[in-house]
Amino acid sequence: MDFDQGFDMLSIMQTIFPIFFILVIGIILFTIFRGIREWSNNNKQPRLNVDAAVVSKRTSISGGGNDSHASTWYHVTFQVESGDRMEFSVGGREYGQLAEGDIGELVFQGTRYHRFTRRQQTGS
Repeated sequence: MDFDQGFDMLSIMQTIFPIFFILVIGIILFTIFRGIREWSNNNKQPRLNVDAAVVSKRTSISGGGNDSHASTWYHVTFQVESGDRMEFSVGGREYGQLAEGDIGELVFQGTRYHRFTRRQQTGS
């Protein structure tokens, strides 16, 4: 059997590598354009101040395997007077200061969280 016949790894790599490279670049560009579109859409939305309550909090963690860095994202779900619920990503400091059951004024713009101002609850 000749070495030139049959399986040619170099020609397969010459075909697969450009496809893989284009796919990776496409995913990166798609992510960038999606972020720009969301940012632009949020800027077009009015800034709303609504009465809301904190109904749940959660975190999501990625990475951290072996000696790699772990990233934590903080999310808070608010319920407005109409009964609608909205989840926003918040910073760690804000997350730590909020508690389920807090009532106050939520300020947001589209999918962008601005702040939540807690109202003092009077005792019954």
